[in-house]
Amino acid sequence: MEGASWPTHLTPIIEEFKDCFDSMERYELLFEYAKKHPSSLPIEEWNDKNQILGCQSRAHVKCSLDENGLFLLRAGADAQIVQGLMSITAITVNGMLPIEVAKLTPEFVKEMGLKSSLTPSRANGFLNMFNRVVSEAEVLSER
Repeated sequence: MEGASWPTHLTPIIEEFKDCFDSMERYELLFEYAKKHPSSLPIEEWNDKNQILGCQSRAHVKCSLDENGLFLLRAGADAQIVQGLMSITAITVNGMLPIEVAKLTPEFVKEMGLKSSLTPSRANGFLNMFNRVVSEAEVLSER
């Protein structure tokens, strides 16, 4: 992990966002990441239990361990911005040990220049989603 804030495999994505000229360019990049979500959660699996509260759009996450005991985040949202944030989060955490995921902070979003581009309600929704992922990672690491 780089400075204990994010895994090194996230650095190229952070650099890609830092190279954006303005907020609109960052949003366009988020939309691209939304389309290539590595582990999306189909709408059929959305329910009250996996819904993220405090998010302006409908957002759902399911955290589990894969067959090797590594973390797997599956997520879905009805808004492309949120789906993009979830996609980047999944790229970040998927394949890590759950104890490593439990120690992450959302600092990478600020480093990408996204935090200042998000509305307060979107930023709050992202933080709620991120905190849910971290807390579920804590539970999964105890198994």
